Amino acid sequence: MVSQPATLNPTEIIYPETDGKPMANNTEQFNWIVAIEQNLEWLFAHDPNVFVAGDLFWYPVEGKPHIVNAPDVLVVLGRPKGKRGSYLQWREEGIAPQVVFEILSPGNTKSEMERKLVFYERYGVEEYYIYNPDNYQFQGWQRGDGGLDVIEISENYVSPRLGIRFEVSEHPLQIYRPDGAKFLSYVEINQQLEQEIQRAETERQRAETERQRAETERQRAETEHQRAEETEVLLRQETERSQRLAERLRQMGINPDELD
Repeated sequence: MVSQPATLNPTEIIYPETDGKPMANNTEQFNWIVAIEQNLEWLFAHDPNVFVAGDLFWYPVEGKPHIVNAPDVLVVLGRPKGKRGSYLQWREEGIAPQVVFEILSPGNTKSEMERKLVFYERYGVEEYYIYNPDNYQFQGWQRGDGGLDVIEISENYVSPRLGIRFEVSEHPLQIYRPDGAKFLSYVEINQQLEQEIQRAETERQRAETERQRAETERQRAETEHQRAEETEVLLRQETERSQRLAERLRQMGINPDELD
């Protein structure tokens, strides 16, 4: 029997997973998006209930696919990791992303960013950060009683939700994990991995050299022990021969102690 292709329900609402636009407009913006997203993934790798994504469509209202935004990076605390084509909030226990990041490019307009701020304020974002890698400007908003309020960014501002620290006095911006480790780029992570591999190989070779030295020392000690045992046997045999000779001389009436 030939199966018939499934037909769409004409009343079914489609929530697109892409708008056909690139994730980033240039390499600098792309690198920053990837670095922040991947380091946050790494930070929460052992927590199954923290979902991190980059350039993912977020639909906060069921039945209204025109209400949508795609933060460069979003973090949802309290939702499981896993694959998603988009973030449909009503299927996520109504939990909105608590933290979002936007990395600016020359193509971002003032009106576009104002609309994003209104969107994030309206739909429950608790912390919103914008970074412009061209002029190193870093801005932040945190939810207060009246919505998202501008944060007075200090030299070492710490995200209340994520615990990460922003070092704004350094150019470019530096971000640190709660344990003090710096957010690293993909290249830096691989360089560290290669260094660790090389360090492990050096340590393996050192351990192997030490093992061989210990084996050589063991064999030398065993040889010395065998030589000592052989010498002891020879001495015992020589003593026994001397004793037999002395006894024979006595039987012949000769005192061996009087011999020169």
